[in-house]
Amino acid sequence: MASNKRKVMLPHTMGKQGVAIVQAREDIELVIYQAGIAQADLLPQLVDCAGIALSATPFKQTEMNAAPAMQVVARIGVGFDAVEVPALTARGVPLMVVGIANSTSVAEQAFHMMISLAKLNHHMDGLVKGGKWNDRHQILPMEISGKTVLIVGFGRIGTRTAPRCKAFDMNVLIYDPYVDPAVISAAGFTPVMDLDAALPSVDFLCIHCPKNPETVGMFDARRLALLKKGAYCVSTARGGIIAEAPLYDALKSGHIAGAGLDVFESEPTPNDNKLLTLDNVIASPHMAGITTEAVAAMAVMTARNILSVLDGTPMKENAVNPEVFG
Repeated sequence: MASNKRKVMLPHTMGKQGVAIVQAREDIELVIYQAGIAQADLLPQLVDCAGIALSATPFKQTEMNAAPAMQVVARIGVGFDAVEVPALTARGVPLMVVGIANSTSVAEQAFHMMISLAKLNHHMDGLVKGGKWNDRHQILPMEISGKTVLIVGFGRIGTRTAPRCKAFDMNVLIYDPYVDPAVISAAGFTPVMDLDAALPSVDFLCIHCPKNPETVGMFDARRLALLKKGAYCVSTARGGIIAEAPLYDALKSGHIAGAGLDVFESEPTPNDNKLLTLDNVIASPHMAGITTEAVAAMAVMTARNILSVLDGTPMKENAVNPEVFG
């Protein structure tokens, strides 16, 4: 009977491959909700919900209070800055993420942005389409071979971006204070112990660290000024790790040659964001981890994460707060 089924809520944006896995379970009542649902509309639906998958929907203490039957919350991704983890942990509810399901897609986008900036793709495209072919020698692209890239964060994504850079003969530096330098060296890269001391030698800064109180504003005016003049910045992590106001100033002055941004302090970023007025900025709408392959893989992993907890066989390696399992 329907009353004996456990209710699982999935956003309408979730890949069909994952939805099908949940839908096939006769003991699950599947509810599809709008990913941009207002809190006032979401809260009543949480009363009898046992599991929920989140895209961009926040889930904090208010949502937790409204969900007395909740057993598992899952992110269709790896970032969880919109989820109040302590509120879940206090109730013994795990927050599950998708592990490496979209890591390759994000690494590819980060490397793509580095290539696009170095080769002035946006500018060159404009010359051809604008009938300015004869202006092509005024600003020259550059090779990335031999250039130095500093990758901040050597986790699921940083470990994939690094070999791509090395394959193009870049000098790869890694800054991650939570990874043993011996591990970085064994992987074939150069560990950085002092971030500030490394910045003046960097041609490309590529950010892959999580967003947390330690990393918000990590690259402020002071640190951006330490970068080598003419360096490029790429971020596919989270908005706010690079402070946008000083980044704009550094780009406008030419101290930083260009930036590739998949993430912004506020999303969607306002149309009047000054960064969008700059020709040396390329942007994407937080899509680095959203490709055909990644959407399918994340959907499948999200479905498995939810069902594993409901079935009493949790995939503990995907839990942000595994301590809830005892």
